[in-house]
Amino acid sequence: MASPRDRTAARSAQGTIEQSVTRRHKRAAAEAAAELVLPGSRVGLGTGSTVAHLLPALAARGLEGLRCAATSPATARAAQALGLEIVELDELGSLDIAIDGADQIDPRGWLIKGGGAAHTREKIVAAAAARFVVIASTEKVVAALTPPVPVEILQFAPHTTLAAIDPARLRKVSLSPDGNLIADYLGAIDDPARLAARLSATPGVVEHGLFAPSLVSDILIAGDGGIEHRRGEKRP
Repeated sequence: MASPRDRTAARSAQGTIEQSVTRRHKRAAAEAAAELVLPGSRVGLGTGSTVAHLLPALAARGLEGLRCAATSPATARAAQALGLEIVELDELGSLDIAIDGADQIDPRGWLIKGGGAAHTREKIVAAAAARFVVIASTEKVVAALTPPVPVEILQFAPHTTLAAIDPARLRKVSLSPDGNLIADYLGAIDDPARLAARLSATPGVVEHGLFAPSLVSDILIAGDGGIEHRRGEKRP
């Protein structure tokens, strides 16, 4: 019989293997998305661990004339370090394409985003893009969305806002890129559209992490069998 130490070591080794596979899948999805970008494009760059694989893949293509809008300071710094030009979204106006990850993807194309606390900027960039491409590894695909749903709220009277969207609680993380608090909605998500409308209508809520299928053009999901390409509702 294996000792407790042996069982712990086995679990640790299995976790390391799974993390390596997940990284490989994220990289594959990111590289597939990078191939969709054309020279001279205005590109929206998301935030998070999957986008961290996108940036070097995009830089490696050496496309001329790219101008990029970043959704967080971390993405901007990483992109600039790789030689990608970062420009304010207001200067670019509309975008040809935006690429970002997701925390959950349901069969209808609804997403939960915001694990990196940048979902407000990510949603603005997604809406500004003619084509919004979501990249993910296969474990992000779910049968139904489950909590938490990230919610960015104002620093003014945060507990009043939390009570209005109960059940919810503040997340112990840094402020959003725009200086607001990050909370998590913890209730059921029986109807994503209804919940999205409820959160959006609550005073004090800046933005929530539910992304409707109408925002999404393409979903690239990488797994052991390759890249699955799902079509979203958004069309140029």
